[in-house]
Amino acid sequence: MTVSVLTPSLEHFCTVSVEVGAPQEIGETPTGRRRVIPILGGTVEGAHIGGHVLPGGADFQSIRSQTFTDIHARYVIQTDDNETIYVENTGIRTGSAEDIAALAEGRSVPPERIYFRSYPRFETAAPRLAWLNTHLFVGTGARYINRVELNFFVVR
Repeated sequence: MTVSVLTPSLEHFCTVSVEVGAPQEIGETPTGRRRVIPILGGTVEGAHIGGHVLPGGADFQSIRSQTFTDIHARYVIQTDDNETIYVENTGIRTGSAEDIAALAEGRSVPPERIYFRSYPRFETAAPRLAWLNTHLFVGTGARYINRVELNFFVVR
């Protein structure tokens, strides 16, 4: 019996550059060192979408060890066509203890030294973008001093 397996492919959806504020430190909790990073705004660019990140979201982080951070960001994108998209982006960021400590302190680390991957979920009421509600996406990220750059890909 032959089983047909479809191999997924990835197609770039957009690049999101998120401006972030100073971390709000919660402290050591049962799940790790908890911190909240305010989202101040940002830009969205892609072949079929453009817009900006609205201020007011946040990245809720749990630094579980010296080398591992859970990320969970929630924010809203407003497109150039005045459509809104709710984004919930969950992922992990790993690297050496020194590099993760540098990021936590707001220092720059070359992106290639950090494994930063995520799975964003999008929700929208915009008819043109309704397909976002029914597709899976994966993302790669890079943390800079005052921003996070994310590349989102639709799984085909």
